[in-house]
Amino acid sequence: MSAIAIKGWCPGALRPMQSGDGLVVRIRPRGGRLDAMQAAGIAELAARHGNGLIDLTSRANLQIRGVSEVGYPALIEGLAELELLDADSETEAQRNILVTPFWTTADDTRSLAAELERALACASLDLPTKFGFAIDDGNERVLAGASADIRIERDRNGGLLVRADGAQLGLPVTRREAVQVALALAEWFVTSGGARSEKRRMAAHLAGGASLPEALCGDAEPVARSANPGPGLTPAGAMVGVAFGQMPHQTLSHLATCAQALRMTPWRMVLAEGMHEMPRGADLVTDADDPALRVIACSGAPRCGEAHADTRTLATALARHIPPDARLHVSGCAKGCAHSGSADVTLVATHEGFDLIRHGTVRDAPVLRGLTGAGIIANPSVLTGGH
Repeated sequence: MSAIAIKGWCPGALRPMQSGDGLVVRIRPRGGRLDAMQAAGIAELAARHGNGLIDLTSRANLQIRGVSEVGYPALIEGLAELELLDADSETEAQRNILVTPFWTTADDTRSLAAELERALACASLDLPTKFGFAIDDGNERVLAGASADIRIERDRNGGLLVRADGAQLGLPVTRREAVQVALALAEWFVTSGGARSEKRRMAAHLAGGASLPEALCGDAEPVARSANPGPGLTPAGAMVGVAFGQMPHQTLSHLATCAQALRMTPWRMVLAEGMHEMPRGADLVTDADDPALRVIACSGAPRCGEAHADTRTLATALARHIPPDARLHVSGCAKGCAHSGSADVTLVATHEGFDLIRHGTVRDAPVLRGLTGAGIIANPSVLTGGH
């Protein structure tokens, strides 16, 4: 299984990735939803074949960590019994679909997601593994800040539109046209060279000078963008988070006994469907003012072999020093796996210490280099420019 160790792509269940604590096995729930039996089954499999830790990713997936090569076949067999596997690794890699968790049984969200999943399984687009779709068809765009390349959204008159990420306006479509237009836009991305470009993402392709064909351009303005939600009760159930997006298997098992189903989100939170009060649990973030919500941190050392520092310990120490309306991103290396976007403060671990970036991403130039974790904890005002 030496091919598993190859980096530079997103892991899956059929194509796991080697990390510092074993294989990382990513599960992509269909329609962004796990029923209670599936959630309980994943918790049991994580305890039996992994190290018991489960990640919630920024693409609304789950990852079982610490899986050994010996235990991997039994884990895959268990996921197959839970109907959580694709036909092959190529189909799995192409099924990157974010779904708004605030859908109702009366809207188009679930049918759009199912149709898009079927269409991608039948298509041969050869999309980059990080290329993804978002179905964000509510009255507000809740997924606008999440990573996606093609977006199905609502316009200001309530109609559907399909929009290339990086374009301000989208193409008005009917319900019947939406998925086929989204696939046509993906096909154009590939044939126009986007899949061969350095970043291999739609927004970067457009920013680099690529022009959408007239047939896929439109003048429909999407509905207003909403702020990322926090923990709390919603009409669909209870939204709860976990610190740094990682929980022990017992927490997932507990949620599976409380909720009718779990809807995954890109905010390292889950929506426990059907709950009318917030669940209890030491590992759950249920307070919208919890400092843990202000920080994003990857697995870090020693869990990830690429990381140069223990990100979680530093992030925990710094969380209370971050203003409520600001966000801190602590990355163990320059890849920024936990968060590809901008943050108010970003710390990137290197061989020489931490680089500090303000109002940017891991790819931007730092304002300070060579900081130590102990030094930052002793003088947290350095994060925002104080002394």
